[in-house]
Amino acid sequence: MRLTTTALLSLAAAGLALPAQAENGYAIDILAQELDRPWGMAFLPDHNDLIVTLRGGEVVLWNADDGVVPVSGAPEVVASGQGGLLDVAVGPDFEQDGWVYMTWVAGVDGGTTTHVGRAQLDRDAQALTGLEVLHVVQPGIDSGAHFGSRIVFQDGYLYAGFGDRGSKDFSPAHISQDLSSENGAVIRLTLEGEIPDDNPFVDEDGAAGAIWSYGHRNIQAMTIHPDTGAVWLAEHGEAGGDEVNIVERGGNFGWPLASEGVTYSGGEQFAEPHRDGDGFISPIHAWPAGRDNHNPPSGMVFYDGDAFADWQGHVLIGNLYHRYLGLWAQEGDGLSEVARLLDGEDMRIRDVAVGPEDGFIYVLSDGENASLLRLTPED
Repeated sequence: MRLTTTALLSLAAAGLALPAQAENGYAIDILAQELDRPWGMAFLPDHNDLIVTLRGGEVVLWNADDGVVPVSGAPEVVASGQGGLLDVAVGPDFEQDGWVYMTWVAGVDGGTTTHVGRAQLDRDAQALTGLEVLHVVQPGIDSGAHFGSRIVFQDGYLYAGFGDRGSKDFSPAHISQDLSSENGAVIRLTLEGEIPDDNPFVDEDGAAGAIWSYGHRNIQAMTIHPDTGAVWLAEHGEAGGDEVNIVERGGNFGWPLASEGVTYSGGEQFAEPHRDGDGFISPIHAWPAGRDNHNPPSGMVFYDGDAFADWQGHVLIGNLYHRYLGLWAQEGDGLSEVARLLDGEDMRIRDVAVGPEDGFIYVLSDGENASLLRLTPED
């Protein structure tokens, strides 16, 4: 028997056990409810607890003993349109320095833009202190759309991905093709927010030295491949054409000059699909054109736990529009879908993480009354 999320929440509120999703071999635990527009989450080292951002500007902690508790000291944000408090990532040296990194939207000359910053988390005081702004994405734009964003760390550097702010200029003049703009790009910084000397465009006149790759539309998922160490990202297309990409230094990923998508307004083709020799880096996976194929991703992680042994090495990708958590296998130069977890539960998926101690799968749904879920193997 399959139950809707409403039915599952009713069972949880009554203190009754939730049913296993037998066809995929997992059960659902509801860990928290009534979260207001959650965006990102990250596990804290040596604890099976989570730090979670809410787009309205709040930070909370969750653990099994205390549930959800508020954290003071979050940055002030502009929470309009798609903006607000966005991603959160625990710094690679957290156990020594306590740094937590975040992205958020705030006002600047010209409109709004995404900020990258960090603060130190005092668990006992439930507070963020010493907030620092490390980078302000340039230029600011008068738009409430397509901020991205996600953060990952690799080899001692911070990578952050951003959106194109909703530009509908499908010409070569599009902002994602403009190296003076950090919108529609992945940037690479030191942990202190400095621009590394070996970034690809630091010596190019007029280019933004922080850019690592460009030609992206709206990045809402990033993760590190556990074997290769490569940065993977997933980004929204126009109508269809959503992509999973493996980031390359100095790479141009083609938006909007190469895409599988079509226009939302009329279903018209505005670019040639990716093809060999077009000068752009092709995605490892792209969804086809059309509203029925519109598959905007949010949240992505490789499964590296022991709880679901058959899923080792697979990648989990949240799906906002079709409302499921996709389980994908890497096959050759592409991805193939293995299962649609939480399909039929009517939840837009915002983020996903793997518990470092238990190997369970933790999922944030999206919206004003969202939930934190945990998938465990069925008994």
